[in-house]
Amino acid sequence: MSLNKNLFPGNWDGNITHEIRLSRKKPVIMAGPCMFENREIGFQVGSFLKKKCEQLNLPFVFKSSYDKANRTSANSVRGPGVKQGLEWLKELRQELNVPILTDVHSTEQALEAGNIVDIIQIPAFLCKQRELLVAAASTGKVVQIKKGQWATPEEMLEIARFLEKCGNSKITLVERGSCFGYNNLVVDFRNLVEMHKDGHAVIFDATHSVQLPGAGCGKSSGLRHMVHPLVRAAVAVGVDGIFMEVHPNPEKALSDADTQLHMQTAEIILEDIAQILF
Repeated sequence: MSLNKNLFPGNWDGNITHEIRLSRKKPVIMAGPCMFENREIGFQVGSFLKKKCEQLNLPFVFKSSYDKANRTSANSVRGPGVKQGLEWLKELRQELNVPILTDVHSTEQALEAGNIVDIIQIPAFLCKQRELLVAAASTGKVVQIKKGQWATPEEMLEIARFLEKCGNSKITLVERGSCFGYNNLVVDFRNLVEMHKDGHAVIFDATHSVQLPGAGCGKSSGLRHMVHPLVRAAVAVGVDGIFMEVHPNPEKALSDADTQLHMQTAEIILEDIAQILF
């Protein structure tokens, strides 16, 4: 896959690994279960997505979280924790030979995860935490920043410029919907264009964009049926990647049960992406 080395700011050529490179001609699929609930689910979903993406000639990055620190309810499960979660991610990276993405919530987590993963993700709620951004930048890994539900594209570009001042130009910016009153998000597709103004890679987070935050009686609800049409729209506008969460049985998932995709639905969406692109 060819890519103009001047496409992204700084000296970054868009490589996540030697095999996986960001490109609007062939967006990277960043997908996996929301929470790494157990080893079996992680490897089941990861193996399925890798095989499907290979069939469709789509680049693939596995994503999952070992610690869901931003939960709606005090009783919500957070995940396996840093030590076990990073060990599973390391094993999956080695066995499936795919790049890994995970999110971090502290400077310590950023530094520890940076030894294992290929992309460090900054959660939307923490997108302006300077100490966390500095730590993530220092790892030299790709830093993916989710746009706060309240943030403007201009604010996201300022965050990216701060990371560049920290010495890391390997930056991706993520659209994940904007607050619209209480318990609702809307996607402003202008953001996909505006966040690309400085040349940074832009990712569309399809499953979090359909959330209804806090609308599920102590948890977030969502509109899973809207994921597919929003993905089609994002690919048509132009993005460098599609982020989505996939689970063998979303209704019983320990997080984002109303927005994660069934594997069969994910398969249909991936096939549609390939059809639009090719």
